[in-house]
Amino acid sequence: MNDFFSAFADDLPQLRSGLWVTLEATVFGALAALVLSFVLGLMSLSRLMLSRGVSRVVVEFFRGTSLYVQLFWLYYAMPQLTGYELTPLVCGVLAFGLNYGAYGAEVVRGAVNSVPRGQYEAALALNMSPLHRMRKVILPQAWVQMIPSFTNLLIQLLKATPLLWLISAADLMTAIEKLRSRTGETLTAYATLLVCYFVLAYALTLLMNLLERSAKRRLGLAAGGKSLLKSRSAVSAAQAGGAR
Repeated sequence: MNDFFSAFADDLPQLRSGLWVTLEATVFGALAALVLSFVLGLMSLSRLMLSRGVSRVVVEFFRGTSLYVQLFWLYYAMPQLTGYELTPLVCGVLAFGLNYGAYGAEVVRGAVNSVPRGQYEAALALNMSPLHRMRKVILPQAWVQMIPSFTNLLIQLLKATPLLWLISAADLMTAIEKLRSRTGETLTAYATLLVCYFVLAYALTLLMNLLERSAKRRLGLAAGGKSLLKSRSAVSAAQAGGAR
């Protein structure tokens, strides 16, 4: 164990670099997923059948296929098809954005549909345009309901980043794996990796709780200090994503 932590201290620059790649994949993947979630989620609510159909096909395809396969297809198969080779990090960001964006689209659709009908009628009575109505009345209320499920998806995305190791990305998993191979300390290496991902996941949870608290305050809803430390349940995420 002493050999491992001695090597750990010596490899701090590589570990910091690996941590940075993991954070980049998480942040940029989450941003791509967020944009796609709103695009596909709002398309699924359109009155146009074509828009709803395209949204449904894209969502079901990326939800119904493996993230592992999507990542490999972007890195190994797409260059043969297009002639362009993407870096491992870009492949990871695209795969995470497409996969988790498809799940996020259901969260957006469910949250918007859960806004009370009276809010739509009140906005119509004020003669608001559809865009103004969505931006000023519907989305602020739906956003509060989206955040818990988006938090779960963000943590799942973070936990999927070790897959980047499989396409030679120099992420945190790769740095720890090289350290394990050199020292032979398998138990210590993977225990350290577990702790690193737990700390990252908990930090993201606290940030999302803070975001939820801020969103509730803007709507005049109660948001106690304990809300920053509350945990997320898989049940709440499934309910938000599956609401009609």
